Amino acid sequence: MSEPRADVATAVALGCRERQEDVVATRFDDDGEYGFAVLSDGMGGHDDGDLAARVIVSSLSGALPLAGLTRPLDQEQARRHLLDGVHAANNSLRARVEDGSGKEGMGGTVVAAILQNERLSWVSVGDSSLYLFRDGALSRLNEDHSLAPQIDLLVERGMMDPETARTHPQRGCLTSALVGARINCIDCPAEPVALAEGDILLMASDGLAALAQGQVRQILADHRDCPSEAIARALLDAVAGAGDPDQDNVSVIVVKPRPSFAAPRAAMPWPAARSAVITRIRAGIAQFRALFASAFMDRFVR
Repeated sequence: MSEPRADVATAVALGCRERQEDVVATRFDDDGEYGFAVLSDGMGGHDDGDLAARVIVSSLSGALPLAGLTRPLDQEQARRHLLDGVHAANNSLRARVEDGSGKEGMGGTVVAAILQNERLSWVSVGDSSLYLFRDGALSRLNEDHSLAPQIDLLVERGMMDPETARTHPQRGCLTSALVGARINCIDCPAEPVALAEGDILLMASDGLAALAQGQVRQILADHRDCPSEAIARALLDAVAGAGDPDQDNVSVIVVKPRPSFAAPRAAMPWPAARSAVITRIRAGIAQFRALFASAFMDRFVR
Protein backbone atom coordinates (compact mmCIF):
# COMPACT_ATOMS: atom_id res chain seq x y z
CA MET A 1 0.00 0.00 0.00
CA SER A 2 1.46 3.35 -1.02
CA GLU A 3 2.05 6.12 1.49
CA PRO A 4 -0.64 8.86 1.49
CA ARG A 5 0.38 11.93 -0.45
CA ALA A 6 -0.62 14.41 2.25
CA ASP A 7 -0.05 14.36 6.01
CA VAL A 8 -2.97 16.15 7.70
CA ALA A 9 -3.70 16.84 11.37
CA THR A 10 -6.16 18.94 13.35
CA ALA A 11 -6.13 20.12 16.96
CA VAL A 12 -8.45 22.26 19.08
CA ALA A 13 -8.21 23.65 22.61
CA LEU A 14 -10.80 25.33 24.82
CA GLY A 15 -8.45 27.96 26.22
CA CYS A 16 -10.08 29.90 29.06
CA ARG A 17 -13.53 29.91 27.50
CA GLU A 18 -16.58 28.07 28.85
CA ARG A 19 -17.49 26.51 25.53
CA GLN A 20 -15.77 25.50 22.31
CA GLU A 21 -16.79 27.71 19.37
CA ASP A 22 -14.10 26.58 16.91
CA VAL A 23 -14.95 23.77 14.47
CA VAL A 24 -12.62 22.06 11.99
CA ALA A 25 -13.07 19.39 9.32
CA THR A 26 -10.78 17.72 6.79
CA ARG A 27 -11.29 15.05 4.19
CA PHE A 28 -8.85 13.56 1.72
CA ASP A 29 -9.17 10.67 -0.69
CA ASP A 30 -7.39 7.40 0.03
CA ASP A 31 -4.22 8.51 -1.73
CA GLY A 32 -4.23 11.95 -0.10
CA GLU A 33 -3.97 13.41 -3.59
CA TYR A 34 -7.18 15.43 -3.38
CA GLY A 35 -8.88 16.85 -0.33
CA PHE A 36 -10.24 19.82 1.51
CA ALA A 37 -9.97 21.45 4.93
CA VAL A 38 -12.43 23.82 6.59
CA LEU A 39 -12.15 25.87 9.81
CA SER A 40 -14.71 28.19 11.40
CA ASP A 41 -14.56 30.34 14.52
CA GLY A 42 -18.01 31.07 15.93
CA MET A 43 -18.48 34.67 16.95
CA GLY A 44 -18.04 34.59 20.71
CA GLY A 45 -19.74 37.92 21.26
CA HIS A 46 -23.05 36.57 20.02
CA ASP A 47 -25.48 33.82 20.97
CA ASP A 48 -25.04 30.38 19.41
CA GLY A 49 -21.47 30.93 18.21
CA ASP A 50 -20.77 27.21 18.59
CA LEU A 51 -23.86 26.28 16.58
CA ALA A 52 -22.96 28.81 13.90
CA ALA A 53 -19.48 27.34 13.47
CA ARG A 54 -20.92 23.83 13.13
CA VAL A 55 -23.45 25.02 10.55
CA ILE A 56 -20.76 26.82 8.55
CA VAL A 57 -18.36 23.86 8.47
CA SER A 58 -21.09 21.33 7.71
CA SER A 59 -22.64 23.39 4.92
CA LEU A 60 -19.37 24.30 3.28
CA SER A 61 -17.97 20.77 3.52
CA GLY A 62 -21.11 19.44 1.88
CA ALA A 63 -20.62 21.79 -1.05
CA LEU A 64 -17.07 20.60 -1.77
CA PRO A 65 -16.75 17.55 -4.06
CA LEU A 66 -14.69 14.50 -3.19
CA ALA A 67 -16.55 11.22 -3.62
CA GLY A 68 -16.75 10.18 -7.25
CA LEU A 69 -14.20 12.75 -8.44
CA THR A 70 -12.55 11.18 -11.49
CA ARG A 71 -10.31 14.04 -12.60
CA PRO A 72 -8.88 17.19 -11.04
CA LEU A 73 -10.95 20.34 -10.94
CA ASP A 74 -9.65 23.26 -12.92
CA GLN A 75 -9.09 26.46 -10.95
CA GLU A 76 -12.37 28.04 -11.98
CA GLN A 77 -14.27 24.92 -10.87
CA ALA A 78 -12.43 24.83 -7.55
CA ARG A 79 -13.05 28.52 -6.99
CA ARG A 80 -16.73 28.16 -7.85
CA HIS A 81 -17.15 25.28 -5.40
CA LEU A 82 -15.51 27.34 -2.64
CA LEU A 83 -17.62 30.44 -3.31
CA ASP A 84 -20.81 28.38 -3.61
CA GLY A 85 -19.92 26.72 -0.32
CA VAL A 86 -19.53 30.07 1.45
CA HIS A 87 -22.90 31.27 0.20
CA ALA A 88 -24.52 27.93 1.11
CA ALA A 89 -23.15 28.27 4.64
CA ASN A 90 -24.37 31.84 4.88
CA ASN A 91 -27.83 30.81 3.67
CA SER A 92 -27.90 27.96 6.20
CA LEU A 93 -27.32 30.45 9.00
CA ARG A 94 -30.23 32.54 7.76
CA ALA A 95 -32.45 29.43 7.55
CA ARG A 96 -31.61 28.54 11.16
CA VAL A 97 -32.70 31.96 12.32
CA GLU A 98 -35.89 31.85 10.30
CA ASP A 99 -36.94 28.40 11.55
CA GLY A 100 -36.20 29.32 15.15
CA SER A 101 -33.33 26.86 15.70
CA GLY A 102 -30.80 29.71 15.77
CA LYS A 103 -30.72 33.26 17.04
CA GLU A 104 -30.42 36.50 15.11
CA GLY A 105 -26.79 37.57 14.96
CA MET A 106 -25.27 34.09 15.10
CA GLY A 107 -22.28 33.87 12.81
CA GLY A 108 -18.63 33.11 12.39
CA THR A 109 -15.50 33.21 10.29
CA VAL A 110 -14.45 30.62 7.74
CA VAL A 111 -11.32 29.57 5.92
CA ALA A 112 -11.53 26.64 3.51
CA ALA A 113 -9.00 25.14 1.15
CA ILE A 114 -9.01 22.63 -1.69
CA LEU A 115 -5.74 20.80 -2.33
CA GLN A 116 -5.26 18.85 -5.54
CA ASN A 117 -2.17 17.78 -7.43
CA GLU A 118 0.27 20.65 -6.85
CA ARG A 119 -2.31 23.40 -6.29
CA LEU A 120 -3.95 25.11 -3.35
CA SER A 121 -7.20 27.06 -3.77
CA TRP A 122 -8.90 28.78 -0.87
CA VAL A 123 -11.67 31.05 0.33
CA SER A 124 -11.90 32.99 3.57
CA VAL A 125 -14.18 35.42 5.38
CA GLY A 126 -13.20 36.94 8.73
CA ASP A 127 -9.91 36.80 10.60
CA SER A 128 -9.11 33.07 10.66
CA SER A 129 -5.75 32.63 8.99
CA LEU A 130 -4.11 30.58 6.25
CA TYR A 131 -0.31 30.42 6.36
CA LEU A 132 2.32 28.92 4.09
CA PHE A 133 5.68 27.93 5.57
CA ARG A 134 8.36 27.55 2.91
CA ASP A 135 12.16 27.61 3.11
CA GLY A 136 12.10 28.94 6.67
CA ALA A 137 9.71 31.81 5.90
CA LEU A 138 6.11 32.11 7.09
CA SER A 139 3.67 33.98 4.83
CA ARG A 140 0.00 34.70 5.48
CA LEU A 141 -1.90 34.00 2.27
CA ASN A 142 -5.37 35.29 3.07
CA GLU A 143 -6.72 38.68 4.06
CA ASP A 144 -7.48 39.59 7.68
CA HIS A 145 -11.04 40.92 7.74
CA SER A 146 -10.76 42.64 11.12
CA LEU A 147 -9.58 45.98 12.46
CA ALA A 148 -6.22 44.47 13.45
CA PRO A 149 -4.45 45.54 10.21
CA GLN A 150 -5.66 49.13 10.63
CA ILE A 151 -4.56 49.19 14.26
CA ASP A 152 -1.15 47.85 13.25
CA LEU A 153 -0.86 50.64 10.68
CA LEU A 154 -1.18 53.14 13.52
CA VAL A 155 1.81 51.49 15.16
CA GLU A 156 3.81 51.64 11.91
CA ARG A 157 3.04 55.36 11.62
CA GLY A 158 4.02 56.05 15.23
CA MET A 159 0.47 56.90 16.25
CA MET A 160 0.09 54.04 18.76
CA ASP A 161 2.56 52.05 20.83
CA PRO A 162 2.85 48.30 20.14
CA GLU A 163 1.53 47.12 23.51
CA THR A 164 -1.59 49.29 23.24
CA ALA A 165 -2.18 47.90 19.75
CA ARG A 166 -1.68 44.30 20.88
CA THR A 167 -4.30 44.58 23.62
CA HIS A 168 -6.63 47.06 21.90
CA PRO A 169 -10.27 46.18 22.71
CA GLN A 170 -11.36 46.75 19.11
CA ARG A 171 -8.61 44.62 17.58
CA GLY A 172 -10.92 41.65 17.11
CA CYS A 173 -13.76 43.61 15.50
CA LEU A 174 -14.59 41.88 12.25
CA THR A 175 -15.15 43.84 9.05
CA SER A 176 -16.61 40.77 7.33
CA ALA A 177 -18.23 37.58 8.64
CA LEU A 178 -20.92 35.04 7.84
CA VAL A 179 -24.10 36.08 9.68
CA GLY A 180 -26.84 35.08 7.25
CA ALA A 181 -26.86 38.51 5.62
CA ARG A 182 -24.84 40.21 2.88
CA ILE A 183 -21.18 39.22 3.11
CA ASN A 184 -19.09 42.37 3.20
CA CYS A 185 -15.88 40.86 1.81
CA ILE A 186 -14.79 37.43 0.52
CA ASP A 187 -11.16 36.52 -0.18
CA CYS A 188 -11.01 33.92 -2.98
CA PRO A 189 -8.10 34.47 -5.39
CA ALA A 190 -8.50 33.71 -9.08
CA GLU A 191 -5.15 31.89 -9.21
CA PRO A 192 -4.11 28.90 -7.06
CA VAL A 193 -0.85 28.65 -5.15
CA ALA A 194 1.62 26.10 -6.49
CA LEU A 195 2.73 23.79 -3.69
CA ALA A 196 6.32 22.64 -3.36
CA GLU A 197 8.12 19.84 -1.61
CA GLY A 198 8.70 20.74 2.04
CA ASP A 199 5.80 23.19 2.26
CA ILE A 200 3.68 23.29 5.41
CA LEU A 201 0.16 24.74 5.33
CA LEU A 202 -1.37 26.08 8.53
CA MET A 203 -4.99 27.14 9.04
CA ALA A 204 -5.86 28.65 12.42
CA SER A 205 -8.48 30.53 14.38
CA ASP A 206 -7.54 33.84 15.96
CA GLY A 207 -6.77 32.07 19.24
CA LEU A 208 -3.33 31.42 17.73
CA ALA A 209 -2.71 35.17 18.02
CA ALA A 210 -1.46 34.45 21.55
CA LEU A 211 1.78 33.66 19.71
CA ALA A 212 3.66 36.25 17.68
CA GLN A 213 4.11 35.31 14.04
CA GLY A 214 7.83 34.89 14.68
CA GLN A 215 7.06 32.28 17.36
CA VAL A 216 4.79 30.39 14.98
CA ARG A 217 7.50 30.46 12.32
CA GLN A 218 10.08 29.12 14.77
CA ILE A 219 7.82 26.26 15.87
CA LEU A 220 7.27 25.25 12.26
CA ALA A 221 11.00 25.51 11.56
CA ASP A 222 11.88 23.39 14.58
CA HIS A 223 9.30 20.73 13.66
CA ARG A 224 9.54 20.82 9.88
CA ASP A 225 10.65 17.17 9.78
CA CYS A 226 7.95 16.01 12.20
CA PRO A 227 4.49 14.66 11.34
CA SER A 228 1.67 17.18 11.09
CA GLU A 229 0.20 15.87 14.35
CA ALA A 230 3.38 16.81 16.23
CA ILE A 231 3.36 20.29 14.68
CA ALA A 232 -0.27 20.87 15.66
CA ARG A 233 0.40 19.73 19.21
CA ALA A 234 3.51 21.92 19.49
CA LEU A 235 1.50 24.98 18.44
CA LEU A 236 -1.25 24.34 21.00
CA ASP A 237 1.31 23.61 23.73
CA ALA A 238 2.98 26.94 22.98
CA VAL A 239 -0.36 28.76 23.21
CA ALA A 240 -1.07 27.11 26.56
CA GLY A 241 2.43 28.00 27.71
CA ALA A 242 1.84 31.66 26.95
CA GLY A 243 -0.49 31.69 29.97
CA ASP A 244 -2.98 34.28 28.73
CA PRO A 245 -5.75 34.40 31.39
CA ASP A 246 -8.25 35.36 28.70
CA GLN A 247 -7.09 32.82 26.11
CA ASP A 248 -9.65 32.29 23.36
CA ASN A 249 -10.49 28.93 21.79
CA VAL A 250 -7.71 27.92 19.44
CA SER A 251 -7.87 25.51 16.52
CA VAL A 252 -5.34 24.54 13.86
CA ILE A 253 -5.19 22.43 10.73
CA VAL A 254 -1.71 21.42 9.57
CA VAL A 255 -1.08 19.94 6.12
CA LYS A 256 2.28 18.65 4.85
CA PRO A 257 2.15 17.71 1.17
CA ARG A 258 4.21 14.59 0.54
CA PRO A 259 7.11 14.81 -1.94
CA SER A 260 5.09 12.80 -4.49
CA PHE A 261 2.22 15.25 -4.07
CA ALA A 262 4.18 18.48 -4.30
CA ALA A 263 6.03 20.10 -7.15
CA PRO A 264 9.69 21.21 -7.13
CA ARG A 265 10.57 24.37 -5.24
CA ALA A 266 8.60 27.42 -6.31
CA ALA A 267 8.91 31.07 -5.47
CA MET A 268 7.08 32.19 -2.34
CA PRO A 269 3.72 33.60 -3.47
CA TRP A 270 3.02 37.27 -2.85
CA PRO A 271 0.57 37.12 0.03
CA ALA A 272 -2.89 38.47 -0.64
CA ALA A 273 -2.77 39.96 2.83
CA ARG A 274 0.24 42.11 1.97
CA SER A 275 -1.49 43.51 -1.09
CA ALA A 276 -4.46 44.31 1.11
CA VAL A 277 -2.24 46.13 3.59
CA ILE A 278 -0.73 48.28 0.85
CA THR A 279 -4.22 49.19 -0.30
CA ARG A 280 -5.15 50.15 3.25
CA ILE A 281 -2.03 52.30 3.59
CA ARG A 282 -3.06 54.24 0.51
CA ALA A 283 -6.53 54.65 1.92
CA GLY A 284 -4.98 56.29 4.96
CA ILE A 285 -5.97 56.75 8.53
CA ALA A 286 -9.30 58.34 7.55
CA GLN A 287 -10.61 54.92 6.57
CA PHE A 288 -9.60 53.53 9.95
CA ARG A 289 -11.42 56.29 11.80
CA ALA A 290 -14.49 55.76 9.65
CA LEU A 291 -14.54 52.09 10.55
CA PHE A 292 -14.21 52.94 14.22
CA ALA A 293 -17.20 55.25 13.99
CA SER A 294 -19.43 52.83 12.11
CA ALA A 295 -22.27 50.84 13.59
CA PHE A 296 -21.04 47.87 11.60
CA MET A 297 -17.96 47.69 13.80
CA ASP A 298 -20.08 47.52 16.93
CA ARG A 299 -22.08 44.67 15.51
CA PHE A 300 -19.05 42.45 15.13
CA VAL A 301 -17.29 42.92 18.49
CA ARG A 302 -16.22 39.42 19.47
